[in-house]
Amino acid sequence: MVKAFVDAQIKDNKVVVFSKTYCPYCRMAKSALAAAGYEDYALLELDERDDGDAMQTYLAQLTGGRTVPRVFIGGKFVGGGSEVQALQQQGKLVPMLKEVGAL
Repeated sequence: MVKAFVDAQIKDNKVVVFSKTYCPYCRMAKSALAAAGYEDYALLELDERDDGDAMQTYLAQLTGGRTVPRVFIGGKFVGGGSEVQALQQQGKLVPMLKEVGAL
């Protein structure tokens, strides 16, 4: 059930952020997306969901890491907070968002 839900979120949304409300790296990823002019992403706060731990375990299988955030753009895992911030600082985030029709 969790696998199907996570897979559908990744497939059906241009940008998905799997996050936790208290996580500074999650805020970093959200800020980088906002700085790129995009705030209409699917946001799943795992600490507010009963199935959040199961989702995190499945995301670890998908991405090789259990930490949050887990950010997907156009169905592809692009990294966590530091990686998304670096993409923004390098001028690569906006083109990625445009490529998938998010901007």
